[in-house]
Amino acid sequence: MSALYVFASVPTSDDRQINRLPFFLLLKLWRALIVKMFEKVPKINNVYFLAIVATMGGMLFGFDISSMSAIIPTKQYIRGMLIAGQILNGVTVGITSSQVPVYLAEISKHSQRGAIIIIQQLAIEWGILIMYFIGYGCSFISGETASFRTAWGIQYVPCVFFMIGLPFLPESPRWLAKVDRTEEAIHVLAVIQADGNIEDPYVIAEYEEIVTTLTAERLAPKGWRKFVVNGMWKRTLAGFSPNIGRTKKLPVTTNNYVTFLFAMAGLSGNINLVSSGVQYALFIIFSSIMFFFVDKIGRRTLLVWGAIAMGICHFVVGGTLGAHSKYVPEGVNGDANVVMLVHGSPAYTVIAFCYLLIIVYALTLAPICWVYAAEVWSLETRASGMGISATGNWLFNFAIGFFIPPAFVNIRWGIFIIFGVLCMLAAVQFFFTYPETCGKTLEEIEVLFSKGGPHAWQTKKGSEHLAQDVEQVAAAQAKGEARASIERVIRKEKGEAEQMEAV
Repeated sequence: MSALYVFASVPTSDDRQINRLPFFLLLKLWRALIVKMFEKVPKINNVYFLAIVATMGGMLFGFDISSMSAIIPTKQYIRGMLIAGQILNGVTVGITSSQVPVYLAEISKHSQRGAIIIIQQLAIEWGILIMYFIGYGCSFISGETASFRTAWGIQYVPCVFFMIGLPFLPESPRWLAKVDRTEEAIHVLAVIQADGNIEDPYVIAEYEEIVTTLTAERLAPKGWRKFVVNGMWKRTLAGFSPNIGRTKKLPVTTNNYVTFLFAMAGLSGNINLVSSGVQYALFIIFSSIMFFFVDKIGRRTLLVWGAIAMGICHFVVGGTLGAHSKYVPEGVNGDANVVMLVHGSPAYTVIAFCYLLIIVYALTLAPICWVYAAEVWSLETRASGMGISATGNWLFNFAIGFFIPPAFVNIRWGIFIIFGVLCMLAAVQFFFTYPETCGKTLEEIEVLFSKGGPHAWQTKKGSEHLAQDVEQVAAAQAKGEARASIERVIRKEKGEAEQMEAV
């Protein structure tokens, strides 16, 4: 999608223009909604299905590319083919954007889960950076549509690598346990956590937690009621709102509209495009830094302070434009969406704080919102719940796509004040409603959202409960007691399953 920000509009055979951003954001919303159809399919099969028709997508090229939508426009460049390609893109990439974080969360060690999911975020940012400059380079290709078709055709290449690698990934042990494939679940869990040793105390303790939690969840209400009853509304709020929050906090200075801001600061032409590309490099650099620290700092700290810092950046940009900008009713360089212009030190301030906002975002909300949304759902709701989270993200992206351009024209610098206030309100929400999930198993997170669970601000990072269970299993193994055996856990699981069937 980053290539689309280089090409200002889509030329068609009848010389008309397509306003792409709202259109693509609508497709993103639609593709998030369809994930419910696939929640009972194994997650590896989900992603493998995508690989047949999608390129690296969210894994490498930014969630916005599919091989079919790349092939079709290269074959014959007409509006109908473009739309058909993007519909296929919507079907395939929508599943990836909601299921890859779920899969990564379920196969990761609890102490490394944040870093693992951040790898996905880094893949997205690398994809955006690569495609931005590929699109920029292709813009110099001569011909009416050759430049745009070349950029889209290149997107097909990583699909081959995506297809080759996916069959070698393990299935989620939690999904295997859910569908009663017990031996496979234990084997995968042992491979992930203990180099294949199924008698490792950690494997026994964690699998017992999975079984206990799954048994309790099977007694929960079915259908959409499971998202609101028995305290589940807290999870639904926590899973739905992070990606809405990341949309509210950074729509005006990243990806879609950074070129507008730099035009307000007096940059134009290739300098504007290259300066805009720098933001993607900053994203990668500072998201990479968080790979090493995300599981040490904690989710709440990054969410709360990240929102506050981003709010301050918005206030500075808005205040600078409000105090020093000149109104240009005809539009800067003829662009009707850019009606403010600043020069000198105020212009440098705007550029600096736009970059600072990118840096803060890359260090905090950009990776953490995906991590948190993947962690908070229960096993029974995680697949469709992550679809809800992705829907929230794309729904607000769609709304923002229509809101920002006229807002630049009508309320101008006031839009930054609005988003600054939204950032501060989000920080308050994070503090009072988001418990700390860092370092906890997915099963331990269940307790945080239960009716008798602690207040969000009372929670701390770390996995005390699992550590105690591992110690008890290790002690039992030393004494030769029954609890040390994985077979006992399997018998317990089968007994509980038979009991539920009898009911």
